[in-house]
Amino acid sequence: MTDTPNRPLIAGISAGMLLLAAAGMIATRSPAVAPTPKVDAGPIVRVPAPAVDPKEPGATATAVIAGGCFWGVQGVYQHVDGVKSAVSGYAGGQARTANYEAVGSGSTGHAEAVKITYDPAKVSYGTLLRIFFAVVADPTTLNRQGPDRGSQYRTAIFPTTPQQKAVAEAYIAQLRAAKAWKAPIVTRVERNRGFYAAEKYHQDFLIRKPDYPYIVYNDLPKVEALRVAFPNHFEKRPVTVYPIG
Repeated sequence: MTDTPNRPLIAGISAGMLLLAAAGMIATRSPAVAPTPKVDAGPIVRVPAPAVDPKEPGATATAVIAGGCFWGVQGVYQHVDGVKSAVSGYAGGQARTANYEAVGSGSTGHAEAVKITYDPAKVSYGTLLRIFFAVVADPTTLNRQGPDRGSQYRTAIFPTTPQQKAVAEAYIAQLRAAKAWKAPIVTRVERNRGFYAAEKYHQDFLIRKPDYPYIVYNDLPKVEALRVAFPNHFEKRPVTVYPIG
């Protein structure tokens, strides 16, 4: 594996933050290390706000979401106001095979995912899901997002609490009833079997390498779509896992 793994081009301190610090990772707001190319917004699906979205208790909460290659998913949520950290990693499988090479085989049960720590007083779990369905991923393609193929690129939601599970299931049912897409929604709500942070070179990839061709073509349009569709939730300075710049 290299610092830029091959991807096809076309198609207060919480316990969680202490764990990040122990692993050498701590969230911070950072500028991009290179000029970000100007791109048009990617597809925006005008999805309704969740009808079921009760406030979560506490100063922080955690969400785990999979929406294809984690570079772009992380990159979008790093720009959401109220998000304290967004870490790329693996969900849905076992610890012993939670590494890029094994997960890339598509046989471990993992999905490339992002663990989002956020302030529920600033952004709700339902809003994070709304952003996901509106600009992050296509929920109608099975085991495929953009140019990437395989079960590791499936769209999935891994609730961290029973309340999150109820919100996610209710929202998917709401979106199906609204017929927001012509094709059926295949995004699944899966049991959270644990989250395993990805290798360091995957973290903050979009922020560190905004001119990387895969990022320019597939992921920067999603960040721009976030800015256009959710201006009240957009934070210009991304929160990063490692200090940058």
